[in-house]
Amino acid sequence: MDDPPKDPDIKALDGISHSPPRRKSQQLPTMTGVHHPRNEIDIVGASDEEDFYRYPITTGSIGGAADMLDYSGMGEGAEGCEEPQMLPNEPLPEFVGSGGGVGVFKAPIRAAMHPNRPPCIEIRPHPLRESQGGKLIKTIASTDTQLWAGQETGVRVWKYSDTFEPGSVTETAGRRLPRGDEETAMFHESASTSQTLCLMVDEGSKLVWSGHKDGKVRSWKMEQQFTDGNTFKEGFSWQAHKTPVLSMTMSFYGDIWTGTEGGNIRIWPWEALEKSLGLTQEERRMAAVLIERSVIDLRAQVTINGVCNMPSSDVKYLLSDNVRAKVWAAASQTFSLWNARTRELLKVFNLEGQIENRVDMPSQDQPVVNEDNVKFVSKGKKDKPQGFLQRSLNALIGAADAVRRVAKGAGALVEDTKKIETMIIAADGVIWTGCSNGLIINWDGNGNRMRDFTRHPAAVQSICSHGSRIWVGYATGNIQILDLEGNLVSGWVAHNEPVIKLVVGHGHLFSLATHGGVRGWNISSPASIDSTLRQQLSERADMYTRRDKVTIMVGTWNVSQGRASDTALKSWLGSAVSDVDIVVVGLQEVEMGAGFLAMSAARETVGLEGSSLGQWWIDHVGRALDERSVFERVGSRQLAALLIAIWVRKTVRPHVGDLDVAAVACGLGRAIGNKGGVGLRLRVYDQLICFVNCHFAAHLEAVNKRNADFDHIFRTMTFSRSTHAAAGVSSANQALKNSNQTTSTSPEEARPDLAEADMVVFNGDLNYRLFGISYDEARDLVSQRSFDWLRQKDQLRAEMKAGKVFQGMREAILMFPPTYKFEIGKPGLGGYDSGEKKRIPAWCDRVLYRDNKAGTTKECSLDCPVIASVSQYDACMDVLESDHKPVRCKLNLDIAHVDKAIRRQEFAKILLTNEDIRSSFEELRFVPDTSVSTNTIELQNQDTFYLKITNPSPQHCVLYKIVCLGLCAIADPHCRPRGSFGFPRWLHVTPAAGLIQPDQVSDVLVHHEELHKLEDLTEGAQQSWWGEDRRDKELILVVAVRGSCSTDVKTHRVTLRHRFVPLG
Repeated sequence: MDDPPKDPDIKALDGISHSPPRRKSQQLPTMTGVHHPRNEIDIVGASDEEDFYRYPITTGSIGGAADMLDYSGMGEGAEGCEEPQMLPNEPLPEFVGSGGGVGVFKAPIRAAMHPNRPPCIEIRPHPLRESQGGKLIKTIASTDTQLWAGQETGVRVWKYSDTFEPGSVTETAGRRLPRGDEETAMFHESASTSQTLCLMVDEGSKLVWSGHKDGKVRSWKMEQQFTDGNTFKEGFSWQAHKTPVLSMTMSFYGDIWTGTEGGNIRIWPWEALEKSLGLTQEERRMAAVLIERSVIDLRAQVTINGVCNMPSSDVKYLLSDNVRAKVWAAASQTFSLWNARTRELLKVFNLEGQIENRVDMPSQDQPVVNEDNVKFVSKGKKDKPQGFLQRSLNALIGAADAVRRVAKGAGALVEDTKKIETMIIAADGVIWTGCSNGLIINWDGNGNRMRDFTRHPAAVQSICSHGSRIWVGYATGNIQILDLEGNLVSGWVAHNEPVIKLVVGHGHLFSLATHGGVRGWNISSPASIDSTLRQQLSERADMYTRRDKVTIMVGTWNVSQGRASDTALKSWLGSAVSDVDIVVVGLQEVEMGAGFLAMSAARETVGLEGSSLGQWWIDHVGRALDERSVFERVGSRQLAALLIAIWVRKTVRPHVGDLDVAAVACGLGRAIGNKGGVGLRLRVYDQLICFVNCHFAAHLEAVNKRNADFDHIFRTMTFSRSTHAAAGVSSANQALKNSNQTTSTSPEEARPDLAEADMVVFNGDLNYRLFGISYDEARDLVSQRSFDWLRQKDQLRAEMKAGKVFQGMREAILMFPPTYKFEIGKPGLGGYDSGEKKRIPAWCDRVLYRDNKAGTTKECSLDCPVIASVSQYDACMDVLESDHKPVRCKLNLDIAHVDKAIRRQEFAKILLTNEDIRSSFEELRFVPDTSVSTNTIELQNQDTFYLKITNPSPQHCVLYKIVCLGLCAIADPHCRPRGSFGFPRWLHVTPAAGLIQPDQVSDVLVHHEELHKLEDLTEGAQQSWWGEDRRDKELILVVAVRGSCSTDVKTHRVTLRHRFVPLG
């Protein structure tokens, strides 16, 4: 025993005292706690414990020996054998591993204001996922004065004038705010409807149109009076499809186009919409019938003799090109381009720009029929959940297909992931599409591919345009700013989840993430005002900082494939949770055996996890915690023999959520789950905390392998929802997002998920043993409770001191007997392994953590939001059901977080009082002067006129857009503007929008179209515009001009008169 340890990996043990204490016989107690006085033991020859302090104190450089902590202020005799008496809930002394504070082992940077992104307005702060039942926002749209959102049960609206007001109207009416919206800006909600899938703003009619999962299109008045505490109702609605309305747009002529599943597109003419809008409240039903009868089914229109050129894939996006009077329809990998006036299919082409020559031909037993004649069912047989064998078969088929693709070349796999995710039209008329592989493609108005490029290695989820700027939202939560040529201007991390929608309104860019959070960014950002805002908001941090205390108990137990009695579970967990808010339980060796492990690995490949025995443990632990009345089960994850589960006290549950799960196998070939780690990540008071349950490689000599297991788990564990894909993100995009975490060129983006958490807790059977000591010597020291000397022989402590594992992580000083290995059913000291192998007792079962602390920082603040200490760390020696003893660790957390409502109000005060910021906003209102060649245009039949728009500025470009305020026939002065200020069908204006460079002129063609043709009849009846074309008419064209990044516009009005001249 006097010989030093011979293992070359334990260099840190050199120089310690190898003189054992005097042997003193003592019976091992059945239960070891942390607050029992232990003055009866007198041990001499204790080692030098220079690296321990009561609290974490760094006296040297990061990663050095000075990172080790011991008892502080205990006098010269502190290193003796006596264990200090601790007061209840007083922090225990801790040991800190070397190597922390650098690289991936550095705690994430936190601050009151994010240093690397512009300050934003938290319209709807990140809500917990579990709070979003029926309230998850799917899409947003902006008017001049309002922000609308489509959610699972209807729509909601924010008035920009109320942006900085706290709460919603329900709060002002004395009602409790809905969970998830406690800090949301004041909003109004509609009456409950089917899930909203898409929104469209119609400024001409002062309406917002919404498409829903039940196939209906609904209208909502922008200018209605929203009353406090009451929901508002729809204007009118109609059944547009029998299947969900996936997309919608309003054409150049005011028609509504809607797309649904199976490639079906329908048009709802403005003439029918106009009549319906003129009906009274009592005539709503008549309005729906009128619109439904006016439908134009494009699939039926272009199907000839059973042959249809339209794509049969779901119509994900519809886009109106109001520059050229065309409509784009996009499926996953194909486009169809339509003439908005004649509704003629112009071309079908794919992402490569190649014309699609194939046609969709139904089989003989499936003739082309109208969508209305198809019986609507929610799910077919093919949509029913498949059994395990079928899913396994599908996995094998998929694997074989992957092999075939690899054989054909890597490009095949790339093509499978290149799907259309979003599309917009820029101010200069160029069409932008974003793909799931990160590719951005530009198209001209005729569907010709102009250029493609990648600016960020992640799936593009959303694109938005305003002036000369293009904003792109990615699956990583990043937003980038590009110019009209596609050059990168700037970018930042906007959300911690994919950015699924971007819109511009009221001088701001609004971003929606998959979690339902909405943020507003100034359209000039990044700009100088950002630094001013960031600094002033940081200085006011005390006003919006809130602090809360949370107690977490982490339990770990290698159950050795057994089952525990209720008494054992109560002793381990139930007896210690009276003051605990969160309980995390990690189990190892829940179920073993080669057959079970192989089957578990196969199940994992098809997305299945868990076992009946694992469920037994979850149920019985829940019963020990009084799950129904006191705690709520939040979630769990099982990987073969490893299981982790979490319970939260019901009083704390509203502040805990966003549960994600993860698993990393470290067994044979890094594929079998007998060894590895399972993790849970959740948000507690808006801070991320991760829990990882591990089982590392066994055997005394496998130190390096255990270190490698930790490193593999720490670097590769990737959290995701327990469902197959996040809402609003395709499964392909989710996979691409995960893969990009290791391929990104940015070191910050390449950081593992665990490195980005505010707190990480590792627990489990880590399997580190005692070195340089015999079985008998270890048992004697345990009987004398000489844990201070035994700690010197602990492999884990030595490896942490050398900075080889658990870098920078902390563990309370071990003051309980080694927890391995015991003979099942034998109590007391005699329970240690006395068989042939006589395994040396060891502290295999451990709990370690890392919080936001760095160096001597102790104060909890937004710069250091999570600070933890250990108040209890012990083993339950009276539990006899396994060869390991269960261990528990109680962590006391101080958590600082932001009161978003208060910070939003402080944001408003700064905007109103800071002169520099107000001056910057005034500069954004600048619009260069322009002129038009005339303010009156007169046309006769098929006349053409060129309207010239001049930009005399020598340095500023301008962007223009021409709209029609409405047709006022001489005989009918009560005509209203068409939807979205669309044009009458007899008038052709092109280009109706565009970019004018400095000292340049744009020529706009204004042409009268002759519509008196037989093919302009629909089902034998004349359209209403037939008669419209035969009258003298007068309308107002408005040329709206803005600068490259202006918040204001200047307008020119042009009166257009048409005189009908009879032919002959």
